[in-house]
Amino acid sequence: MFAELALAAAMTASHGLTQHVATTPAERLGEQWWRERHDQKVAVTKAGGVELAFLGDSITHSWEGGGKLVWDHYYGHRRAADFGFSGDRTEHVLWRLANGELVGLSPKVIVIMIGTNNVGHGSSSPAQTADGVRAIVAKLRSEVSSAKILLLAVFPRGLEPGDPLRRAVAEASEGFRSVADGENVVFLDIGKYFLRPSGEMRSLLMPDSLHPNEDGYWIWARAMEQTLSKMLGDRPIEAPKLHD
Repeated sequence: MFAELALAAAMTASHGLTQHVATTPAERLGEQWWRERHDQKVAVTKAGGVELAFLGDSITHSWEGGGKLVWDHYYGHRRAADFGFSGDRTEHVLWRLANGELVGLSPKVIVIMIGTNNVGHGSSSPAQTADGVRAIVAKLRSEVSSAKILLLAVFPRGLEPGDPLRRAVAEASEGFRSVADGENVVFLDIGKYFLRPSGEMRSLLMPDSLHPNEDGYWIWARAMEQTLSKMLGDRPIEAPKLHD
């Protein structure tokens, strides 16, 4: 554990980041399902063959739930793997990367969506959350250097535009936007597709004002498909007629 923390400190320092809760790898002790899922994802990493990886929290994890039909349509043939863990914060993703997940693979693209739980649980400020995301990108650029990264802005949350958490996730996203270079790391903000022109959440897509439902996952996949297909070097996939 000491060696892991020392390594984290060295990494954050080398990339101009301050070491704090959001940039320090942390295991979710006492959560058996989390450890079992981690072991499963380590096995996926060891098996290899992944060309498209999704990394994040419950919003990514739920590609296996409410987003399953969408996943099958867009990513089922693309040798994709889901590295999303419900409830994860940036520090948990950093721990997973330091302990056998994803590092060692050579995917073409890694899609990152993380940070909402840092501000949502009050464990990190928006600035610290942005540091955590930047630390994740730095780790991947260092150890999975052949992969391109599609870095997504944190999805909006809260019903109204003035919701404090809406402002917090937007501030965090602005804080890590600059890590993108437009080639190896591409930043994409698709949050507007979940909002009405007034800024109010489209509750038919995000009933709890945080997590997309199946229709929300169709919106997500469609909104990033042109960018993603260009990064993968394949043909864009069209939505089914029902979702045109």
